[in-house]
Amino acid sequence: MALNSTIYKVELQVSDMDRHYYATHALTLARHPSETEERLMVRLLAFALHADERLEFGKGISDEDEPALWRKAYTDEIELWIEVGQPDETRIRKACGRSRQVVVISYGGNAAEIWWNKNASALARNKNLTVLDIPAATVAELVALLQRGMRLQALIQDGQLQLMNETDAVAVDPLRRMAPTETVN
Repeated sequence: MALNSTIYKVELQVSDMDRHYYATHALTLARHPSETEERLMVRLLAFALHADERLEFGKGISDEDEPALWRKAYTDEIELWIEVGQPDETRIRKACGRSRQVVVISYGGNAAEIWWNKNASALARNKNLTVLDIPAATVAELVALLQRGMRLQALIQDGQLQLMNETDAVAVDPLRRMAPTETVN
């Protein structure tokens, strides 16, 4: 018997002072049985960092043709491709060829560090790639916010994010491992 996904409902209010983007999003996240709580919360964090009316979650971790999140233009061109975790360098290279901008948000402490050390030189060839790392302690704090129904506020200023519920706040300061030298629109 196949296990079903666990559904999480999130009301996410985003105040991104860096991009001057202010909106409330009603999100439904499906957590596949093989997905960890950590990955789920990093996907939600990725949404908060790149929130847009056209940003969507991909089909899931088992789909090779879709990222964790993406934003498409009205012409169906992929504008933003977001991967979460430690994706294969070949997958990232393909994503960079298909999308105007690619973001990888790694997490996992030592495993993320090993992944970066192994792939950094190959990834440097991709001119439209940004790689961020979320510290393991921060991811653990994010998981502490996890509930089946969540009302969260995301405040972003100077590249830092505060993710808050009614009682707790988590400060997220992503480590920027790599970014394009000029902004890709």
